[in-house]
Amino acid sequence: MKAHDQMYIDGAWRPPVGQDTIAVVNPADERVIAQVPAGTAEDVDAAVRAARAAFPAWASTPPAERAARLTALADALAARKDTLAETITAELGSPLQLSQMVHAGVPVLVAASYAELAARHSFEERIGNSTVLLEPVGVVGAITPWNYPLHQIVAKVAPALAAGCTVVLKPAEDTPLTAQLFAEATEAAGLPPGVFNLVTGLGPVAGQALAEHEDVDLVSFTGSTAVGKRIGATAGAAVKRVALELGGKSANVILPGADLAKAVNVGIANVMTNSGQTCSAWTRMLVDAERYDEAVELAANAVTKYVAGERVGPLVNAAQQARVRGYIARGIEEGARLIAGGPDAPLATGFYVSPTVFADVTPDMTIAQEEIFGPVVSILRYEDVEDALRIANGTVYGLAGAVWAATDEEAVAFARRMETGQVDINGGRFNPLAPFGGYKQSGVGRELGPHGLAEYLQTKSLQF
Repeated sequence: MKAHDQMYIDGAWRPPVGQDTIAVVNPADERVIAQVPAGTAEDVDAAVRAARAAFPAWASTPPAERAARLTALADALAARKDTLAETITAELGSPLQLSQMVHAGVPVLVAASYAELAARHSFEERIGNSTVLLEPVGVVGAITPWNYPLHQIVAKVAPALAAGCTVVLKPAEDTPLTAQLFAEATEAAGLPPGVFNLVTGLGPVAGQALAEHEDVDLVSFTGSTAVGKRIGATAGAAVKRVALELGGKSANVILPGADLAKAVNVGIANVMTNSGQTCSAWTRMLVDAERYDEAVELAANAVTKYVAGERVGPLVNAAQQARVRGYIARGIEEGARLIAGGPDAPLATGFYVSPTVFADVTPDMTIAQEEIFGPVVSILRYEDVEDALRIANGTVYGLAGAVWAATDEEAVAFARRMETGQVDINGGRFNPLAPFGGYKQSGVGRELGPHGLAEYLQTKSLQF
C-alpha cells in the first residue's frame, strides 16, 4: 500500500498541500496506528479539477468498457479482502470474522452488481416521438461514514462510475485507511486518471469544501441527520443535487402469532452486529402486551451471548462511547427498566459499551426517539395492531424495519403501512440489488441496485 501520508488525485499518489495530520486510533486498545493528511480546501479543489477534466472522456466511454473497469475493481477488492478486513478491524474495531464476511465481503458483491448493471442497463429509450437519454450527472462529491467504511464507499463510487460520473471521495476521518486501500484497488483496476480521487480530512474542512465546490454536481452523503440537513441546505443554495442516507430508529414489530423466540433472537443479533453502529438497526422491539413479559425474558437470555470484547467490538472512538453511555443513563433516568448491560464501561481499555437491553420503554422516551448508534435495544409494549403501527411510525425517522407474523401475507400487509424505506419480512435476507434509503428525516434518494444507479443519472429528451 502507498504511504498513509498521501492522497490519490488525478491518477497519482501525492502529498497534501498542508502539513496537518489526523491520528487514526485503534478503538480496541486506543493505540495510534497511523497518521493521514488533514486535507484542505486546496486539496479538494485539486481533486475536483482533476475529476472535472476527466469527466468528458469517462462520460463518453461505452458502458461495456465502464463495466469492464468495474469488474476489474471488484476483482481488485476481492484480491485485497484479507488486508481490507484486517484494516477495518484495526481502525473500526469490528471483530475480524465480521470484517471478513460483511465489511470486506459484501462490497465485492456490490461492485460486481454495478459492473453487470452498467453492461445491460438501457441508457436511452423511445417515448412517442422523443428519444429519452439518461446521462451522467457530472462530478460527484462522495462523503462516507465510518461504520461500514468500505461498503459505503462502494455503494456510492460504483454506481457513479457505472453511470459515467467522476468522483472525489472524502471518507470519515476515523476510518481513512480503508479508503486508501480502495484507492489502490481503483488504480489496479485501470481507471483513467481523475476518474476517482481521494482526499482525506475533517468534515468541517474537507467535507464542507467538497459540498460547497462549484464544480461538484452532486453530493452523496451518508451520516447524521444534522449534518445531512446542512449539506442539503448548502446544495440547495447552489441548486445542486444531493443523495442523503441519514439516521434511523427502526422498529422490529412482532405481531401476535409470530415465532416469538426467533423474532427476539434475530432482533437482538441485528442490533448487536457492528456494536450497534448500524443506521438501519432494529433498535425498537415492539411486542404485544399478552406476550411482552415472555419477550423480555427471551431478550435477557439472548443478549448474554454478546460479550463486549468478544462478539461485540468497541465503538469507534471515545466520543461515541461517551454518547452511547449517556443515552443509557438517560434511559434509566426516564424510568426504563434495565434488564441487561448499563452505562458502566465493561473494560478498562478500549471504547467498549456493554450490550444493553431496556424494558418498559414508552414511545416518548429519549431512547425510543433518538438514534443511539450503539448496542442498545428498547422493548416497547403495544395493545393492538393499530397501536403497534402508531408506535412504529412515531419517530422522525423512516429508514428500515422488520415485521414478524404468522404468515408472510400478514406481515406484508402491516409493512405496507409502515413509513420506512426498507422492511424485512419474517427474517428476509439481505438483497444487494434492493433499493436502500429512507422516508422522512432518514434521507433523500436510494442506494444499491438500479435505483442506486438512477441517482447518478439525469434525463434529456430529444423530439423528432
